[in-house]
Amino acid sequence: MEQTMAAPGEVLMSQAVQPAHADSRGELSAGQLLKWMDTTACLAAEKHAGISCVTASMDDILFEDTARIGQIITIRAKVTRAFSTSMEISIKVIVQDKFTGAEKLLCVAFSTFVAKPVGKEKVHLKPVLLQTEQEQVEHNLASERRKVRLQHENTFNSIMKESRFDDPIYNDEEGTVTTMGTSVQSIELVLPPHANHHGNTFGGQIMAWMETVATISASRLCHGHPFLKSVDMFKFRGSSTIGDRLIFNAIVNNTFQNSVEVGVRVEAFDCQEWAEGRGRHINSAFLIYHAVDDQEEIITFPRIQPISKDDIRRYQGAIARRRIRLGRKYVISQKKAVPLNTQWDISKKGSLSNANVEALKTLASKSGWEITSTLDKIKIYTLEEQDAICVKVEKSVGSPAHMAYHLLSDFTKRPLWDPHYISCEVVDQVSEDDLIYYITCSVVNGDRPKDFVVLVSRRKPLKADNTYTVAVKSVSLPSVPPSPQYIRSEVICAGFLIRAVDSSSCTVAYLNQMSDSILPYFAGNIGGWSKSIEEAAAACIKFIENATHDGLKSVL
Repeated sequence: MEQTMAAPGEVLMSQAVQPAHADSRGELSAGQLLKWMDTTACLAAEKHAGISCVTASMDDILFEDTARIGQIITIRAKVTRAFSTSMEISIKVIVQDKFTGAEKLLCVAFSTFVAKPVGKEKVHLKPVLLQTEQEQVEHNLASERRKVRLQHENTFNSIMKESRFDDPIYNDEEGTVTTMGTSVQSIELVLPPHANHHGNTFGGQIMAWMETVATISASRLCHGHPFLKSVDMFKFRGSSTIGDRLIFNAIVNNTFQNSVEVGVRVEAFDCQEWAEGRGRHINSAFLIYHAVDDQEEIITFPRIQPISKDDIRRYQGAIARRRIRLGRKYVISQKKAVPLNTQWDISKKGSLSNANVEALKTLASKSGWEITSTLDKIKIYTLEEQDAICVKVEKSVGSPAHMAYHLLSDFTKRPLWDPHYISCEVVDQVSEDDLIYYITCSVVNGDRPKDFVVLVSRRKPLKADNTYTVAVKSVSLPSVPPSPQYIRSEVICAGFLIRAVDSSSCTVAYLNQMSDSILPYFAGNIGGWSKSIEEAAAACIKFIENATHDGLKSVL
């Protein structure tokens, strides 16, 4: 159970969920929760700064669960790192059942607040006093999160410029819908109860109004009960005051299997601006919803068919933001990897090998893969499953399938083209088709290099299939214990599926169900601020095609 007293430097808010705080289903309104979170975060910022602070943004908001009428909400907010004039505040929300005492994590988020100088006095915030190892970890991650925030716009523009998004959805696909009927507009007049203690419109109130119109927009598409799952970022571009009219416009941008992105734009008008029709853009946000039907079953959203140029812009923008959002998961928080390595048992080599191969085929056959990047011969897909992120990289290779299989199934050759691999040596040749390798990888984010012990299981096509398989999974081997020089890491499920296109070309699909230890190598690329996957894929294609042209085929 969470301690009920605030820790040093922390602000604690406790609330009982009343009917006035709930939606039509008896669950705590996300908008009400956002108001409480913003208040708590603001007070934490001002506790550290000693002067008034204003919300600059709230981002990486993840809703893990829901709360119902009668339950107790506890919000903890604390400054993780202070920069020159701004601070990052971590927010954690716990829900407690008052009858059983059971607690669950409801929501996590990060806010950025800016200190308001008094008169002409310059602001320089004091550093955060770090007292625990976890506070040091969050302090370091705060710097990484800040870098991601600052480069967000450039990253987004780069993805939009470089990716063609040649998704087949642009064709007339059966079952697709347009977003025309999801447009929502609403107006609010800012009154004294809506103002904060600085006299400006309370940021939490604006976020709550935005959530309301976004929920209406999502409900028009799903015809069910939408619930907020995450928010990319509430970005405050300007302020508004008592007497302003706020116009909220919301519309669905795109859908991804069980989720839908809704964009919201807020404009403010004073009396004169209102008469002239000249507003101020003060806020934007992108909210991601899931939905359930009347039987509480998760709804699969229809695919979107963009019609106009604006539809296509919003459709493509949602794909780019989803890619950035997936990449940011690593820098939101750093989980300690739970060892899941299978203990190697020679007496069970057959079943372990077959399970390795079947796991890769199962991963490839899952529905829900969404394209995130298309460049030349390379396509990158991602798949979100609860807390797991999976990546698939498809490559068109101008070499026979059996040649690609011969080269890719020999992991001692992988350092020749994969920049992440430093060394790869055979530890045990279990059988003709199964080998155990010891792999060392490059340094990421200034940490110690990582090492792996993996089982590589190879399969040539059966008569009814034309797919070559190279499956990879971590195993524990007593003869190769962890070394203090490396961080022993894990491959949950990965490998290559190679399919012949014709006698001289093939398609190579690389798949990886990412563990926490693998994610740092992929996060930047998934998020769009690195091109390591594309570079490795291009090097792989070049390696295979050059080997073929150099005549290696003749010595097989």
